Amino acid sequence: MDPVIVAGAGPVGLALALALARREVPVIVFDEAETPTSAEGLRRPRTAVLGPATTALLERLGYGAVRRDGTTWQGWRTLRRRTEMLRIDFTSSPDEAPLHIAQHRLEAGLRAALLNCGPARVVTGCRVDAIEQDAHGVSVHTRGEHETWWRGSFLVGSDGPRSTIRKLLGVRFPGRTAVDRHAVAVVEAELPEPGVALLHRDPPGAPAGQEITARPLPDGLWRLDWLLPAQTRQLTSDALVERLRATLTTWCGEVVPYELIGSADYSVHQRLARRWRVGRVFLAGDAAHLMGALGAQSIEEGIRDAENLSWKLSMAWHDGASKLLLNSYEAERRGAVGVRLRATDQALPLLRASGAWQTVRQTLLAGSGRGQIEMLTDSHLGRGATAASSVYARSPLTLPAQRSGSKSGPSPLTGGCDTPLGGIVSDVPVTAMDGTVGRLRDRLGRGLVVVLVAPGTGVWESRHWLTAGLMPRLASAVAALPTRAELLVTESYPGASAHLVLLIRPDGHLVATMVGCRPAELYAYADLARGGPPVPSQASGPDPTDASGASAGADDQVGGRRG
Repeated sequence: MDPVIVAGAGPVGLALALALARREVPVIVFDEAETPTSAEGLRRPRTAVLGPATTALLERLGYGAVRRDGTTWQGWRTLRRRTEMLRIDFTSSPDEAPLHIAQHRLEAGLRAALLNCGPARVVTGCRVDAIEQDAHGVSVHTRGEHETWWRGSFLVGSDGPRSTIRKLLGVRFPGRTAVDRHAVAVVEAELPEPGVALLHRDPPGAPAGQEITARPLPDGLWRLDWLLPAQTRQLTSDALVERLRATLTTWCGEVVPYELIGSADYSVHQRLARRWRVGRVFLAGDAAHLMGALGAQSIEEGIRDAENLSWKLSMAWHDGASKLLLNSYEAERRGAVGVRLRATDQALPLLRASGAWQTVRQTLLAGSGRGQIEMLTDSHLGRGATAASSVYARSPLTLPAQRSGSKSGPSPLTGGCDTPLGGIVSDVPVTAMDGTVGRLRDRLGRGLVVVLVAPGTGVWESRHWLTAGLMPRLASAVAALPTRAELLVTESYPGASAHLVLLIRPDGHLVATMVGCRPAELYAYADLARGGPPVPSQASGPDPTDASGASAGADDQVGGRRG
């Protein structure tokens, strides 16, 4: 079968390619650049804040140095005027700490891991200018150093906000322009509380509504962002230095020695592609969505796109896929990102208001700035109402195929534990069938995971219980599932009773639960997780994996024809 083609060698494209290669899917990555991004990238500051789950994913994929290449925050402070309104200490809970990393380091680490992964190739200096697809694959034409046609089983456009792939597909990209505007600088300086990120609202001497963030990077570097009025001209270098010196004086009591490494002035847009899939072509990352207002992290969401799509394309490449499985990518990820964009749109008038909006803001926030502070902090840390939903509640792959026959069985909404159906499972200690002890998070990504909650297994040696109780029958049922699956045992799981069985997707989302071992029910849930039986690729007529309801409308046209 032909390789998967990924257009775009940014963090999202490289993460997707690495996830596919780890699953033994051959992949070709098109990079428009002639050479990889170097350390000069900090002169036009681009960085990413990654949540703990995303950092763990990159480590699991083989980028083991990601924590060393970035800075794991020790804490977070939110100030208003001269008062500290909120402080979060991550030293007592390092598993919850975000990681801040320069984009050029992130790309270099992912590229190195990909090139050591086997069935992967990065082709530099080429740009896609035409696409054709049929029932068996995609033909892609590139120009540049490699002016030729390429053949792939699927194509993923992760080629940024001006995506050529999206334009060739004719997919609309509606949204809002310049909802926020920032000046940003990377400086080397000694600031108070190294390793602690800072959000300062209404600093002394600044105009009302001003916001400044300071986020630590390795080697004594900091990224500073200033919120700017939307209609003002781009800051001159002198004006930027004046802001920088005023900020350092406010925080340090004097202008401390500093070195300005790089700076930029940028606007934040909010956009969401109408479709994320057209036949065998998919969109991911900035090609599918733009965000960044109120501290939202576009790269973080893009890597979640890659994680979601990679296991589905892998299953399609190895075993074939149903239309439902491939359509679920758009349903889940577009839905989750849409939730975040809508929440941000609703929060922006409250946090950026002036004039007539001021009364509304004061009413809703009870005349206090604390509600604003908490909302801003949650958005910057990727949690709360303005965060993308981590629960795919309406996914076609996570709704129970059938309810438990027992009235005392688990609820179809909660899953019988603290994790809702469609939500991300908790990272608990588990034991594999070979007696290996580890963490649940480390076993994800290879296929479906079946976890039995069995109190007492942590006390006895595994050789005593691996062949006792439910284990033999459950192991046999797992071996008979229609797709690859692994059986694990945990002594306890939050909110779960004894003998609860959890079925988990490769990306860690809960598909279904049941009490005890009922092979037919487990099989039905596993079949649901893969979207039903795969459609034979040899089927006649239109592509059997095409998106549901696709027609020859403006959003469905595939650009470029081979002469």
